[in-house]
Amino acid sequence: MIPVRRALPQDAEEVLRLRQVMIDALFPADPSVGWHEESLPTLRAELADEDGDFAAFVVDHPERPGALASLVAGTIDYRIGRAGDPRGRVGFVFSVATDPGARRRGYARACMTTLLGWFRERGARRVQLTASAEAAPLYVSLGFRPKPDPLLELTL
Repeated sequence: MIPVRRALPQDAEEVLRLRQVMIDALFPADPSVGWHEESLPTLRAELADEDGDFAAFVVDHPERPGALASLVAGTIDYRIGRAGDPRGRVGFVFSVATDPGARRRGYARACMTTLLGWFRERGARRVQLTASAEAAPLYVSLGFRPKPDPLLELTL
C-alpha cells in the first residue's frame, strides 16, 4: 500500500514545486516561478486549515528525503442544488503532479483515491477536473467520464 498523507504547511514549497511540474507540462511557454514566493503564505494557511474546503494529498519521495513524489489538490465548491445533487457540493481537482523521476509507481492514483474519499466524506456528489490527454486514462479508470464543456472564461 502506498502511504498517502495530507499535505502540511511545511510541505508548501514542495507542493509548489510539483504544481510547477504540472504547469510546465501543460503550458511550456511560461516557465516563470516568481509567483511562488507570493503564493507561499496563502498556501501554508490553506494547508493548515484542516476543516476548510481545500485539501492536498501527497506521497513522500522514496529516494529524496524532504521531497514529495506526488501531489493531488482539490476544493469543494457550493452551487445551488439540483435534481440528483440537492446539496450542491461539487469537488474540483485542479492540481495533479508526480515528480518526473517517480512516475509509473501508482502515486497519483493513490493520491486521487484519497482525495475522492475526502470529497465523499464532505458530501460532494460530483467531482470535476480538466485532464491532459496523457492523464485522461487514469481518470477514466477511476470512473470519470468526458462531458461537453461550454466553459467560458474571463480574465480580470
